[in-house]
Amino acid sequence: MLGAFTVDVVSDVVCPWCYIGKRRLEAALARLRESDPALVTQVRWHPFQLNPDLPPEGIDRKHYIEAKFGGPARAREVYARVTAAGQTVDIPFAIDAILRQPNTLDAHRLIAWGQARPEGEADALVEALFRAYFVEGRYLGDRSELATIAATAGFDPDDARRFIESDELAGAVAESDRRAREMGISGVPFFIFGGKTAVSGAQDPATLLSAIAQARAAEAG
Repeated sequence: MLGAFTVDVVSDVVCPWCYIGKRRLEAALARLRESDPALVTQVRWHPFQLNPDLPPEGIDRKHYIEAKFGGPARAREVYARVTAAGQTVDIPFAIDAILRQPNTLDAHRLIAWGQARPEGEADALVEALFRAYFVEGRYLGDRSELATIAATAGFDPDDARRFIESDELAGAVAESDRRAREMGISGVPFFIFGGKTAVSGAQDPATLLSAIAQARAAEAG
């Protein structure tokens, strides 16, 4: 999108704070459009696997929780904060509906594919993946499920299924993930505005708008 102000988002589709961060970014960009209707923005999604070592078939969610948080009690504390934050941005998290923790390589491949397609909407695909996992409890490690989710975002389901059954873009996704870590990114979401300023974490819209203003000033200067 030539001449657009770029917003690069590094995230993982199984990161609840990334979903919250997406909502807060949307709120910031909506305010930006109100103050500067002529500004064109382009959001670009980049992969970061929180659990790259999970097997392709994923693992039982209960086992994952025990390994990550040391047991269900600590997990309940963490997800209570997540659920409360989600309510402020209209995300009805249904954490207990998640039965299996997926490896997200295929989901990231699908996003990369969607961003290169002439049809469909990549942002809608990312939203659909977040919603499928965190609200509907669907398993993102199932390739047929991923193709179905892609169709809800305006992509041809047969094309999506053919792509996802291949290994196309696996190397590119892995390389993008590696570059993010080399840049010092160790947690997500991570936002880069106009290639100039960066913000880590699911910050509030005002903080994001401040970073955007800094980036635009740097571009102008």
